[in-house]
Amino acid sequence: MTSLPRGRAANGLGPSRRRRAVAAVGAVSAGLLVLSACEKPTPMATVTVGNSSVATEAECYKDGDALGREAATECVGKKASDTISVPQGETLRIGVDPEIADEGWALWINGQQATPPFKKTYYAFQGVDLFAGQQGQPAPKTLNVSIVQQNKSGSELQGVWNFKLENADA
Repeated sequence: MTSLPRGRAANGLGPSRRRRAVAAVGAVSAGLLVLSACEKPTPMATVTVGNSSVATEAECYKDGDALGREAATECVGKKASDTISVPQGETLRIGVDPEIADEGWALWINGQQATPPFKKTYYAFQGVDLFAGQQGQPAPKTLNVSIVQQNKSGSELQGVWNFKLENADA
């Protein structure tokens, strides 16, 4: 005749082992919940002047979907978190991730589109005096520059990356 264990050994897990198993399952579930709440990082844009560089993720980005002109214009107006100093006559270099270049991007200065859309990951603006004052007005001390991901016609705006340029000569 076979004898079966009674009590704690009968079900294979004692109360403390059962609690540890439940705690482990809970920890794994919590970890998966935290990971699912994380957003995919947006593509990066970089501004380089001389030996200085700043890079940032998008201010607004919908991963290939259109933001809408009003939302994009609002994003362009947001304060940039990254600043770079630009001496007069220095080359301004813009670098974007390939997924921005695939769709196209344009440079906006102080909320206005300043270039046609480019489909390159890198562009250098040489010999451009960004801080040239208007006739009878002093040169500005800062400029807000945005890289705006958009299609060729400019009808779909998909992402905005903001930078602040400081006039090193002011």
